[in-house]
Amino acid sequence: MDNRTAFLNTIAGALGRQVRFVPEPDAAPVNNYANERLTELNQQQRCDAFIQFATDVMLARCELTSEAQAADAALRLCEELGQQSVVLSGDSRLAVLGISERLKQECNAVVWDPARGEENITQAEQAKVGVVYAEYGLTESGGVVLFSAPERGRSLSLLPESSIFVLRKSTILPRVAQLAEILHQKALAGERMPSCINIISGPSSTADIELIKVVGVHGPVKAVYLIIEDC
Repeated sequence: MDNRTAFLNTIAGALGRQVRFVPEPDAAPVNNYANERLTELNQQQRCDAFIQFATDVMLARCELTSEAQAADAALRLCEELGQQSVVLSGDSRLAVLGISERLKQECNAVVWDPARGEENITQAEQAKVGVVYAEYGLTESGGVVLFSAPERGRSLSLLPESSIFVLRKSTILPRVAQLAEILHQKALAGERMPSCINIISGPSSTADIELIKVVGVHGPVKAVYLIIEDC
């Protein structure tokens, strides 16, 4: 102990100050960007910023539609992307929008069924288009958030050549901090958490070779955000 005190006194003397046994308090932060950045935007401004970032930076295609036209828009996109084989999530929210029934009738789309096990993965791997429902959008990153469940497996958005993400405008959040708060509140309320939470920002890409961005290297070549204008 005496040696340590002597050592600290030597260091303090060299620094021209008294020995401190209690650390100084941290300075007050000048901002709280982690929780507040982009929160000043209204919902329309968030949507506009989300679309701009997703399109210009993440190279995703964004389209706006109404609830009434959602099924027609989804069908048109599937036809453009290659309707030879379409797989879609078993999410009931796609059925409510009329998308599930329309794609099954017009594109012979296959719905993900937990009872079929690995057969779902094989179909997703061979599909031209996968259609899923996104829980949230993130303005800052231009990404969408997917919650996995038995009726909506992860392969739906990863294995098909192209992916269509159906997203409600009202669920576009400023950034991941707000998503974390929502999940925190769900956990406090005792809600069951999804087995996997995916944040997907546009088609697959990499820029680790000479900082040149290449799209479609290890997943979907094309990504389309079909945004439902519900607010």
